[in-house]
Amino acid sequence: MNGSLTSWLLQPYRKTLLKKYAYLLQVNLYTTHFTRHPLQQHPLTSLQCGALLQSFTNTKSFKQGQQLHAHMISFSILENNTYLNTKLAAFYAACGVMPHAEVIFDGILLKNSFLWNYMIRGYACNGLPMKSLVLYRDMLCFGQRADNFTYPFVLKACGDLLLEEIGRRVHSEVVVFGLQSDIYVGNSLLSMYAKFGDMGTAKMVFDRMAERDLTSWNTMISGYAKNDDSGAAFLVFYLMGKAGFFADCTTLLGLLSACADLKVVKQGKSVHGYAVRNSIGNYNNFFTNSLIEIYCNCNCIMDAWRLFERVRWKDTVSWNSMISGYARNGDAFESLRLFNRMALDGSGPDEVTFIAVLGACDQIAALRYGMSIHSYLVKKGFDANTIVGTALVDMYSKGGSLACSRHVFDEMPNKSLVSWSAMVAGYGLHGRGREAISILDAMKANSVIPDDAVFTSILSACSHAGLVVEGREIFYKMQKEYNMKPALSHYSCMVDLLGRAGHLDEAFEIIMTMEFEPTSDIWAALLTASRLHKNVQLAEIAAQKVFDMNPKGVSSYICLSNTYAAEKRWDDVERVRAMVRRKGLKKSPGCSFIELDNMVHRFLVGDKSHKQTEHIYAKLKELKLHLKEAGYKFSVL
Repeated sequence: MNGSLTSWLLQPYRKTLLKKYAYLLQVNLYTTHFTRHPLQQHPLTSLQCGALLQSFTNTKSFKQGQQLHAHMISFSILENNTYLNTKLAAFYAACGVMPHAEVIFDGILLKNSFLWNYMIRGYACNGLPMKSLVLYRDMLCFGQRADNFTYPFVLKACGDLLLEEIGRRVHSEVVVFGLQSDIYVGNSLLSMYAKFGDMGTAKMVFDRMAERDLTSWNTMISGYAKNDDSGAAFLVFYLMGKAGFFADCTTLLGLLSACADLKVVKQGKSVHGYAVRNSIGNYNNFFTNSLIEIYCNCNCIMDAWRLFERVRWKDTVSWNSMISGYARNGDAFESLRLFNRMALDGSGPDEVTFIAVLGACDQIAALRYGMSIHSYLVKKGFDANTIVGTALVDMYSKGGSLACSRHVFDEMPNKSLVSWSAMVAGYGLHGRGREAISILDAMKANSVIPDDAVFTSILSACSHAGLVVEGREIFYKMQKEYNMKPALSHYSCMVDLLGRAGHLDEAFEIIMTMEFEPTSDIWAALLTASRLHKNVQLAEIAAQKVFDMNPKGVSSYICLSNTYAAEKRWDDVERVRAMVRRKGLKKSPGCSFIELDNMVHRFLVGDKSHKQTEHIYAKLKELKLHLKEAGYKFSVL
């Protein structure tokens, strides 16, 4: 017997599987409109079943296809029928149900190119690119020749897996078989090389294409945008217009991605205007959300807000874009208000929402509000999420509750490297250097290899805790035991550590012998340490370096001025202050937050807008008197 399922049916275990599968499918058979049709008692012909399967494949009507499958099994229509089994395997592959498709595919002896192509396509489009390539190899081994319907998905699989060598081999096969002129194959080549980051080859393929469609242009635009060549993306868009093509939503999304990389609001607004004039993306939430994200990234928060308010059906991404946008632009209060509105609106938050909101709580030290969010996310089932758990660890440590931070950390079922780093940074923030070092030991015990961020946090913790010996040991252990070269951040921490402890000469020596060019932050750390230990000569050297690298940073001028003031060198103080006035530099006012009775209060230096201002200043005056009576002498900082 040379029927499609003969060999499959002859195997007892597969026959049992088939019967079980038929039974499961027939459960639906008698509970739907399709199976209540009079044809339930009268089997469909093979041609009728084939036509229905093709229709269900085109519309991806999975439920109806399952019912038809049950009907065919019930009446033994599939037996010895290669035509129908091929159609059925193609149906399941088109619907993305690859396990079902694979079972049927394996039982077909005479496989045609139609079936091979559908299976390769199914694997490539459903997150199984490696299986797609294995099947392509099997196809060639069976003597079946690939065609213009095969190569687009083989090339897609190569691109998804970043298999550059194999991708180039497949490209050469395309050329050998003369399929490079096929527009679908050409577009797939463009997409593959864009994923490889090889836009030079992509451009060469594009320039040689005999025919280009809108997808060709869009692929090049998005390819350049994703590979950080935003200027080239806009140039392709310009050439696309000259070639007589009109942009669609996909085109503009590629351009918006380019705008996000460049952080250029002017071009973003131009894209927005083009979309409005041509009625593109009016009802496309993905496009609107991308625009909102662009405006937030470019600090045009009000433009983002106006666009957000015009969105009729706001999805979770829309809310997330605005909530994180306000948090990134320093308006944590508005970010939290928007989160409350989102909850009342009934929109379901995701991990991105909670990360953004917890980040907003960090900014204003809203510990109680953060606790309420913690309770809310537990109810929503996000307590086991590693990324959200890490954000909670960070929020609690920055909010002042190190005990809660450690409790969340210990309760996390899975800890990422970022989680460990967040806990170390929390201890460092509170000056608990020895506890931070104990986390490094725990990482080693759990076979977790620390990265440069973890070492930066530990060195910072040692600096705040004054653990000079331990800090030195970790700095050199990082190089010898972990074979990790110190980065600028590590040198900056070491300069700060040694400077705070009064080892100014050693700190200066590290700066002069480090492999990198010292940054303004490193010199600023030495300047601060020099002021603290009243080393005017070293302070002047460090200050001049900072002035050269960051002439608009007013804090370094203030630090040098205070250094002179501590030594009563008033002429030098006036000279530095004159430099500040001449350059028009201004220091941003200090700001602090306190959470009381479920309300966060904000205070600025010299601010008298709070409704309890009189009582606050009266209490400050009282505290100053107590300090004076206790013998405390105020000094210039």
